[in-house]
Amino acid sequence: MPLPLSGVKTSEEQAEAKRLEREQKLKLYQAATQTVFQKRQAGELDESVLELTSQILGANPDFATLWNCRREVLQQLEMALALAELGFLESCLRVNPKSYGTWHHRCWLLSRLPEPNWARELELCARFLEVDERNFHCWDYRRFVAAQAAVPPAEELAFTDSLITRNFSNYSSWHYRSCLLPQLHPQPDSGPQGRLPEDVLLKELELVQNAFFTDPNDQSAWFYHRWLLGRADPQDALRCLHVSRDEACLTVSFSRPLLVGSGMETLLLMVDESPLAVEWRTPEGRNRPSHIWLCDLPATSLNDQLPQHTFRVIWTAGDAQKECVLLKGRQEGWCRDSATDEQLFRCELSVEKSTVLQSELESCKELQELEPENKWCLLTIILLMRALDPLQYEKETLQYFQTLKAVDPMRAAYLDDLRSKFLLENSVLKMEYAEVRVLHLGHKDLTVLCHLEQLLLVTHLDLSHNRLRALPPALAALRCLEVLQANDNAIESLDGVTNLPRLQELILCNNRLQQPAVLQPLTSCPRLTLLNLQGNPLCQAEGSSEHLAELLPSVSSILT
Repeated sequence: MPLPLSGVKTSEEQAEAKRLEREQKLKLYQAATQTVFQKRQAGELDESVLELTSQILGANPDFATLWNCRREVLQQLEMALALAELGFLESCLRVNPKSYGTWHHRCWLLSRLPEPNWARELELCARFLEVDERNFHCWDYRRFVAAQAAVPPAEELAFTDSLITRNFSNYSSWHYRSCLLPQLHPQPDSGPQGRLPEDVLLKELELVQNAFFTDPNDQSAWFYHRWLLGRADPQDALRCLHVSRDEACLTVSFSRPLLVGSGMETLLLMVDESPLAVEWRTPEGRNRPSHIWLCDLPATSLNDQLPQHTFRVIWTAGDAQKECVLLKGRQEGWCRDSATDEQLFRCELSVEKSTVLQSELESCKELQELEPENKWCLLTIILLMRALDPLQYEKETLQYFQTLKAVDPMRAAYLDDLRSKFLLENSVLKMEYAEVRVLHLGHKDLTVLCHLEQLLLVTHLDLSHNRLRALPPALAALRCLEVLQANDNAIESLDGVTNLPRLQELILCNNRLQQPAVLQPLTSCPRLTLLNLQGNPLCQAEGSSEHLAELLPSVSSILT
């Protein structure tokens, strides 16, 4: 083996030299940090602290505690130091342009200057976005600067135009656009999200279509397209009002989740034109936003000696109300608007927009033929068909879901849930048109249940032969449910089967219920008389029938 040349260090010597150098830097770093903490504890917040923290933060801008120290110093010293601080922050950003602490400190500093140079800050943002147009830290800072400087939204929208034109693959630009357009085009009475004027929406659809046809595999434009399709929110409305004489209870469903209570949404109840003070609660008893709220009624408001009682609920914030009548001799009364698919699940489409979306659908189908494994294109085709006519395109939508799952198997579970959501929406629409209280959802390969707030009046529900693993707490919204069938699923928990006041028959054959304890929620269903558990593991244990009879003494028939 040849000897190393004289004066040339071996790899071992070089490694040792680097180790010693790192140790020396670490000692200096620790010493400076310790000195800063000592001076801070002693209240010695002077320029030496700025100097020491500059040395440390210049190498590591993500030391949040030291940024706090600098803020404390700057608050005590003359703000003339602030200009030097701005220069120091720029040097830190050149070290790490995505440092949370540095951008946050710059926001803090600028907000305390008497006359900030906001134009210079906008130029700074432009420079950093020139280097990395996806730096969301810089985008956040630009939004802060634009708000402080009262930059017109139209100017900021033009800025996004310039970056998107340069590179369609810029998620931050698309996102900023989604924030600016509602500011530029506020629409009254269109929900918290609002909706864009049709001419603006059509131009945006054209822009984003150019983007995803240019680069079909980039997700930025596809996400923005999905945002455009989902712009409209349903108007505030009381969907259904139901009164039960047996349960002495009034239930109301809304178009969006509400939180009713002190300091929250206010609901007023009028009985026979007189106000009635009641306590509102959710079906599952949780104090959180819910589509469904109910209250107990006093016996005087259900007196069967009168020919009828009129109940009216007023939603003050939503500027909506609904009224129903309970006739003498009747056990229940309700009032429910017949809602179309546009009112329930999608925005109402004009002729012009429908034509544009139909054209986009055909274009996306052409793109999919060229890019058969493009998952974003496949998903957009599904969403466009949903936006146009969910029932007409139901069969074709299911075929595209099957193709999409094969292309994107890692998201198979998400796609199954999305498919289930769409199928449930379609079933609700079909039930709306038929005006029935019996709903068959069997053999649909469902993995989740959603939109249960739409099923307040359903008395019979069949969920058999699906892939459900649990019955969700939202099932408590089905206040009229009498018979629930869920055979041949994979149900392991019954936590959602609680507080169903009318449930009489529960049929759960061939599921995965393991222990009798999972049946505990059923004790809150006072009218349950028939429980069929055949084919579940818990039925195989010795003495299971006796154990179940002890757990549920009020259930007269338990089949195991």
